[in-house]
Amino acid sequence: MREQLSVGSFESDSCLVFGTGGFRSLEVLEATLEAAHVTIATVALRRVDPSVEGSLYDVLERNKVALLPNTAGCYSAREAVATARLAREAFETDRVKLEVIGDDRTLLPDVVETLAAAEELVADGFEVWAYTNDDLVVAQRLEQAGCVAVMPLGSPIGSGLGVRNPHAVALICERVGVPVLLDAGLGTASDAALAMELGCAGVLAASAINRALDPVAMGEAVASAVRAGWLARRAGRIPARLYAEASSSALGRPDLFAE
Repeated sequence: MREQLSVGSFESDSCLVFGTGGFRSLEVLEATLEAAHVTIATVALRRVDPSVEGSLYDVLERNKVALLPNTAGCYSAREAVATARLAREAFETDRVKLEVIGDDRTLLPDVVETLAAAEELVADGFEVWAYTNDDLVVAQRLEQAGCVAVMPLGSPIGSGLGVRNPHAVALICERVGVPVLLDAGLGTASDAALAMELGCAGVLAASAINRALDPVAMGEAVASAVRAGWLARRAGRIPARLYAEASSSALGRPDLFAE
């Protein structure tokens, strides 16, 4: 089996969404894209000029990586909507990763402004992938607003703390009908595997890869972990037990029947 990701009009055989910000060079970025078999990546309009040769945009286009423009750095619905519209014009895509930040120290989302922006963008024909907190009710409201994906954080952006509230993420995965992608907080490959085992349709990894000592190796590791978690979820884990249970049955043991 191969993992599949289907979000709005986007289809891929990889469940890893790649965050492009913060790479030390375009050469390292390109090598990481190849190692992780990246098919879609976020780009911030403020950091990318698609008209410049040798740019991030050029690298993504050369590697046939789909673009997911984001509204990184926006602190209001109005600002996020304006940024999304500029990104649609610049990159010729209706996909947008919606981010509206509420606090500049923790980078936690402002869910009130996020919901307002989501409603306006959906009405304007966007496919909205919405970054949010790990609150089930907020995730449901974003689904009701018409978002094609909800993207709860595992922990604050760039913190590397991993999935701090697995129960909350699992609840969102169980109760929300659109794809759920874990966004923010991954520290290493095992965090990505856990997110997939909890029921996520995919994960977004940025800092965990681009700040690693070896981003190329970490990109490959995270991609492998996403696949492993996807397979494990479908395989069905054994139930957790309070006491031990022997892996081999005593039935038929010769010593039990010796005279």
